[in-house]
Amino acid sequence: MSDDRSSSGHHQKTWLDKITQAFSGDPRNRTELLEQLREAETNEVLDAESLSIIEGAFQVSEMQVREIMIPRAQMVCVSVDQSPQQFLPKVISSAHSRYPVIGESKDDVLGILLAKDLLPLALAPDKHFDIKSLLRPAAVVPESKRLNVLLNEFRSTRNHMAIVVDEYGGTAGLVTIEDVLEQIVGDIEDEHDVEEDTNIKPMQDGHFIVKALTPIDDFNEHFHSSFSDKEFDTIGGIVMHNFGHMPKRSETVNIEGFQFQVLHADSRRIRLLRVTPA
Repeated sequence: MSDDRSSSGHHQKTWLDKITQAFSGDPRNRTELLEQLREAETNEVLDAESLSIIEGAFQVSEMQVREIMIPRAQMVCVSVDQSPQQFLPKVISSAHSRYPVIGESKDDVLGILLAKDLLPLALAPDKHFDIKSLLRPAAVVPESKRLNVLLNEFRSTRNHMAIVVDEYGGTAGLVTIEDVLEQIVGDIEDEHDVEEDTNIKPMQDGHFIVKALTPIDDFNEHFHSSFSDKEFDTIGGIVMHNFGHMPKRSETVNIEGFQFQVLHADSRRIRLLRVTPA
């Protein structure tokens, strides 16, 4: 019986065997490697979800923090001068796990407050509260930092949040480890996630980061364009139609004077676009 099992196991190719066989020739660069991976997915050697994760891992080495950060205006902060009675309603309604604690303005970040460190207040609400004693150091990163470098820093320092600063040292926004991981594995939704109001985010270099689910009317209003909404409700639908297939990350298409580049997509839909007006 053991010989039979051994023989059966010998003839049954493992997932790694199939991948190795698919790569009969060594790729000479990243583009060739991705082409071979996509061919492996087409031949059902690699499943679509695995391919999407691999492509996402490549993507983070090309993206910068400014492309995924939460802008300064949308940061939920706690003021160092506020009492628990003043800031707890904000903490409860936003349901985040970490909050920048600021001094006079958002340019003066004193540290990071973890929501779990507020739990003792539930047991002793009348106890003297000193927010400064609860602060964790705030990691600071520039807007231009590559996401793969940031992810390595998050892992080595065990930080989950960093304050993003612009070229003048002012606070431009914040970024979390979840924001980076979502570029690799797709949206990580929890019970507190809600759809953000901002579907179109302008970047300093003149392009825009646009959610594929942005309604066409909103897109037209923002860019003064005239895309029709008769066949599709979202800008992602129009982009998908013009590709004629499920596009991969980094693929581009030009439509009515706009260049659309896929920043984030999985095997089912486009999620995030980089839009460059003509």
